[in-house]
Order: sequence, then C-alpha cells, then structure tokens
Amino acid sequence: MDRRCFIASIAGAVGLRLGDSAEAADEHEQARSRLLAEIQSDLRDTASTTGRQQFDPAVLAAIASVPRHRFVPPRMAALAYSNRPLAIGHGQTISQPFIVALMTQLIDPKPTDRVLEIGTGSGYQAAVLAGLVARVYTIEIVRPLGERAAELLRELGHANVDVRIGDGYLGWPEAAPFDAIVVTAAPDTMPQPLIDQLAPGGRLIAPIGPQGGIQNLLLLRKDSDGRTVTRNVLPVRFVPLTRN
Repeated sequence: MDRRCFIASIAGAVGLRLGDSAEAADEHEQARSRLLAEIQSDLRDTASTTGRQQFDPAVLAAIASVPRHRFVPPRMAALAYSNRPLAIGHGQTISQPFIVALMTQLIDPKPTDRVLEIGTGSGYQAAVLAGLVARVYTIEIVRPLGERAAELLRELGHANVDVRIGDGYLGWPEAAPFDAIVVTAAPDTMPQPLIDQLAPGGRLIAPIGPQGGIQNLLLLRKDSDGRTVTRNVLPVRFVPLTRN
C-alpha cells in the first residue's frame, strides 16, 4: 500500500469510529486525507531544518483520529482541515496542523510517557497527544477556553487528559516530572520552571521569542545528569504566553 492509500484508509476509518454519520464521515474523509498528505509534504520541504523526512505512522494516525472540526468555532468548520491556524476566540488560535504534527513528532512520544502541555487552547494538541501517550496534563490561562476544552475532551472519550486553569509558565509541579513538555504559546525565554519539571531524558518543545518578532521553535533535551542541550528547529509564529 502506498503512503497516499495508507493516509486515506486512516482518515476514512477514524471518521466512523468517532461516531460521525456515514454522510458526515464522507464529508470530512477527503479533507482529512488531503491534510495528511499536505503535512507530510511540508515535512519533506523542511527536512533540512527539522531533520525529518517522514512522520511516524503513529503520529499520522493520531492526527487523523482527531476530528479537528470539533475544535474550531462552528462558523469555521469548513476550514477545519486546512493546513493553517484558525482563531478560536479570546485572542487565541488553534495551531496549524503541520506544526502540531511536527511538535508531536519532535518530542518522540512513547505509550508510557506523561506529557505536560502549556496552552490548552481548543484542546486539539492535547487530543492528538492523548492517542500517543499514557497521560496528558494541560494548562490553560483563559478560563472559558480551558473549560470548553475539558468538556470536549471528555465528550470525545479522552479520559487520560487532565485540564487545569492557571499560569502555564509555572508548570504543574505536583505532577512532575514529565517525560515531555509541549508549549503552544511563545514566551520570551525558555521558562526555567518547565526545565526543572522535565525528567532526565525528557524533551521540551517550545516557540521562543517576542510577540510580533522572530520566534524560533526550540527543542530542548535533558540528559541523565540534568544537563540540557537545545536545538533550533525552524522559525514560527505563535500567540504570546500570557501570565497571571
């Protein structure tokens, strides 16, 4: 089976598993298939900086399994499977699917991992992670967004996701250490509390830089001795990480 057929078969199967009617599943199937092919193409185009030529099949399957149209405002449902960020209210966005897939890939998720996400937003990234790891802890500072995301994640059956309303810069100390941390809003510098809460061998991915200026997606790894190494992946644009 070639990759295009593989992607199409994933996208078609998950529509019915997610409880869509046959008509609704067909409506989204082609859009999902196009999106999966596009993000794979984007990865090949950025391979010189990302260091990756292909997404792992598990990551593609996780992206395919999440009904992105449920995570955007109803008026934007027709754009849900476009490879672009979309506004979700309160000055926040749901990230571009390629960036979600890339950040997920770069933390090298494993079924036994405990992952912290900073910036729940719509809950889309948390839903993708939930299909790949043991447990997801996610923090959102905007209460209406966090409460809505928690409700939707429960409705979609993601029982392994815990949602907290609060200041993500401070992390979730009582649940630490984490095998991986994903930051979906841009602080000016890498938050030290998050580095401290990363387990030895852990991976932290975050967009770093000023609002309206150049931001870089950085991948930080902590070795068994607690030393960290950071790699610049590619330039990005995220909403700023806000504090209480």
